Amino acid sequence: MIEPGLSGTARLVVGEEHTAPSIGSGRVHVLATPVMINVIEAAALAAIEHLLPAGYQSLGTHLDVRHIAATPAGMRVSASAEVISVDGRTVRFRVEARDEKELIGEGTHERVIVNVAKFDARVQAKLG
Repeated sequence: MIEPGLSGTARLVVGEEHTAPSIGSGRVHVLATPVMINVIEAAALAAIEHLLPAGYQSLGTHLDVRHIAATPAGMRVSASAEVISVDGRTVRFRVEARDEKELIGEGTHERVIVNVAKFDARVQAKLG
């Protein structure tokens, strides 16, 4: 069902709420790295989440991403994620993010597919 070559995209118009000072990751008023990563993860979700059976979802487990260029508020950012391998429940993606002018981030991302009920039971066991 999930195979190499599948891809997804996500977009964002950078607002002040997406800048480093607004989320506490720096003082320069440009797109914060954690927000760029969020858009990248949204692209990965768009690539595969709709293919999962009811009761299953994917969770991010690994990111190796470089944030290589700054993006000011007001610019549009788009991220893409392409499945490059599937190993059991683990899906690996090649990812990138671009603003209206240039490549701003690139790398790899892994997600694992989980049964939500079983996952929730393990999480709840930590509480009690």
